[in-house]
Amino acid sequence: MQTITDPDPAPPRGAERRKRDVLAMLAGETDAWVATASPSGEPTLVPLWFLWDRDTLLMSTRRTNPTARHVTPSGSMVVTLGHTRDVALIEGTAEVVESAVLEPESGDAFAARFGGWDPRTTAPWVFLRLTPRSVKAWRGVNEQRGRVLMRDGSWLV
Repeated sequence: MQTITDPDPAPPRGAERRKRDVLAMLAGETDAWVATASPSGEPTLVPLWFLWDRDTLLMSTRRTNPTARHVTPSGSMVVTLGHTRDVALIEGTAEVVESAVLEPESGDAFAARFGGWDPRTTAPWVFLRLTPRSVKAWRGVNEQRGRVLMRDGSWLV
């Protein structure tokens, strides 16, 4: 059996440090890869802007885009932040939120974060709100063990 070695053998981070790093990514990053699937299993992977808001990821897309259409049947969504050498993988339940019912503070924060662009004023855009159920974070092979930081919506650390 071949042993896989990490090309960057930095010491693995502990769980508390990984959680702090994930929370920093959620607060500081603006781009995420968002994966959904149709009821027949057709996958969709798109980049979307996001805002960490009320312990959820708030995103926006056109109502007619596959990402928004795929949320409705199951609510399942997977989001990744970072790059392959420092990734946060977030699985959760998403819901489509109409602009008219989005909390005004959330909409204002979203618009402020993205230079004044406000999906609430652009039909047929809707918001997607992802509530994390599972969060995993790792930087390399040596961080595969202990990568689960949240399970069933509760932080483990």
